[in-house]
Amino acid sequence: MPPSIRKLTGRIGALVEGVDLAAPADPSTIATLRHALNEHKAIVFDQVNLDNAAQERVAGWFGDLTTAHPNVPAADGTTNVLAVDSETSKANEWHTDVTFVLNPPQLTTLRSIVTTPYGGETLVANAAAAYRDLPEPLRALADSLRVVHTNQYDYARPAATTAERQEYDRAFVSTPYETEHPLVRVHPLTGERGLFIGGFAKRIVGLPSSESADLLRIFQSYVTRPENILRWTWAPEQLLIFDNRITQHYGVDNYDDHPRRLNRVTVAGDVPVGVDGRRSEQLLGDASHYSKVLEVAA
Repeated sequence: MPPSIRKLTGRIGALVEGVDLAAPADPSTIATLRHALNEHKAIVFDQVNLDNAAQERVAGWFGDLTTAHPNVPAADGTTNVLAVDSETSKANEWHTDVTFVLNPPQLTTLRSIVTTPYGGETLVANAAAAYRDLPEPLRALADSLRVVHTNQYDYARPAATTAERQEYDRAFVSTPYETEHPLVRVHPLTGERGLFIGGFAKRIVGLPSSESADLLRIFQSYVTRPENILRWTWAPEQLLIFDNRITQHYGVDNYDDHPRRLNRVTVAGDVPVGVDGRRSEQLLGDASHYSKVLEVAA
């Protein structure tokens, strides 16, 4: 029986059933899942019963894995697993993973380890739909712009409240990175254009800071329109995979002091390319220890 793919919203997200993630990979299944990601941008699996090694294996169906993070240590006993843990950090800001390096991950996988009695959803937004929603003059402007992304927190950010969170923040910024990306990225598999911005976007190249911030807010408002968002409520033993090249996501901090943990494994990506064919450029930092560069789209 082929996998069942059921849409979760009109613009983003699908639930996948009928795939045994514990079984050896077969090319037909992987092709089906890749097609579902191209179409729906985010796919979810229920009752996966995976450990860290199995999550790494499933993520590896889509390409070489990155290490856990350029700066933050991996979860104990692993190389590729990052603990997204409320004890150390709360990712309650719209972002695309690790866009401050030259080749951000192509895919992100999140597996539920500790879920909350309420709240704690993960929002995933379709950046291609956001681009299509832009009025034509804004699309033309966006096509022409480049944006510098950084891991350095020089924008407003709540102060860490615990020693664990302070240590996480120190690690996150310990080695600075900056990369210049196109504001509109062309997806290497589908040819779709998507707004490539989010929380690590620092400034638009060639513009004063105030105008840059105003324009980024305008473009970002199209990404986070409710119509473009999958709001995923976690249950135990679930796996969420999203295409990091053409989405943003946000972990909602609405669960009080309850513990929450997801384990993240990411897949190495290609260097983004803009509408004009120009590739991204690393301005500061060397993340080659973190990720191989995907030379051929996969």
